[in-house]
Amino acid sequence: MASEPARAAARSTRAVLTEARARYDDLRPSERRIADALLADPEAFASRSIGEIAVQASTSTTTVVRFTRTVGYERFRDLRRDLAEQNLRARLAIAAVDVTSPDVSAGDGMEDVVARVAASESLSIADTAATIDVAALTTAVGAIARARRVDLFGVGASGIVAVDLQRKLSRIGRVAIEWPEPHAAWTAAAVLDEDSVAIAISHSGATDETVRFLRLASESGATTIAITNHDDSPLGRLADVVLRTAAREAAPLRSGALGSRTAQLLIGDCLYLGVAQLDADGAMDALRRTYAAVGRTLPNA
Repeated sequence: MASEPARAAARSTRAVLTEARARYDDLRPSERRIADALLADPEAFASRSIGEIAVQASTSTTTVVRFTRTVGYERFRDLRRDLAEQNLRARLAIAAVDVTSPDVSAGDGMEDVVARVAASESLSIADTAATIDVAALTTAVGAIARARRVDLFGVGASGIVAVDLQRKLSRIGRVAIEWPEPHAAWTAAAVLDEDSVAIAISHSGATDETVRFLRLASESGATTIAITNHDDSPLGRLADVVLRTAAREAAPLRSGALGSRTAQLLIGDCLYLGVAQLDADGAMDALRRTYAAVGRTLPNA
């Protein structure tokens, strides 16, 4: 399993709001007040100094520095830089669909619902693309390409993402199996080996069934890959490779199946295309044959 320092060193940009939400429950009360200020008004937070934030949160500058390190930064100015970039992506996504916020409320009309969902999912894609660990993604692609078989598992909306990736890998000739229920997934994971890859998908990284699947796969010697919003989670700590999403799931009417699923699908598509690139001729041949099997011709073939 990759060490936390190694993972941290590999990240060039972070989704600051995602980091703050992920670690919120573990913060001290004084640090939570800083997190509350950040989450309530990210734009204002990005423009303030350490001293101004300390005053706003009724705490010390030392506590602000400690909070900065807790969410993964050595320097406060780096946190502000990444937060400013994330705020810009939010402004652009919101402006593109002419809404003031991506959050859906009970009184919104259907036109507003469409616009806000579009903004929310665009933000999840933009933040994930900006913060994905490309080195980890490259490692995962190589492991999948070399694997004798790939087993995938997720619960609920994450299971839909597992099905999607399994279908894509199968279409280019990879042996990929998606397990629809925990007992089947666990028994399959228990007999994997070092020539296998196990991919576990969970937004929280704490879904018991998914964590157990990855633990069994790891104990069997398989290369383990986690797709999750929280790398410092039970699932993230188990995995050899963590592919982290940066989905925002804060509003009361927004279930975890919205932005998180969209971000997970983005990572799945990157994995699929990365594997296809490594054997482009083989992938194209497999696609032609699978198109022919259903009586169709591959476009532009």
